[in-house]
Amino acid sequence: MEPLNSVTMKKNTRSILEEINAMSPKKDKRQLVESNARHVMQTAINLIEMIDNSFSPEVAEDLQKRLINSIRTKDPKKFIRGIQRIEDNGHPTRDA
Repeated sequence: MEPLNSVTMKKNTRSILEEINAMSPKKDKRQLVESNARHVMQTAINLIEMIDNSFSPEVAEDLQKRLINSIRTKDPKKFIRGIQRIEDNGHPTRDA
């Protein structure tokens, strides 16, 4: 029995990995975008409902506007500042 040298082993391993990769189902970008969008939108809807149930209508409206604006401008700090402002001003949550 001949010992396998490292060059032969690497070539065989690479070939097996290439075959496995070729067999795996491919998702196109449209499917990935759609799937991610569904998850993000459902999470955002859940967050908006949580905001509505946790804060006064005025504060909830402000936070929702900040959330949407933060997403639009790709700046999460805008939303975080709104949450911090609520904490700093001592706005009670509906649970309190």
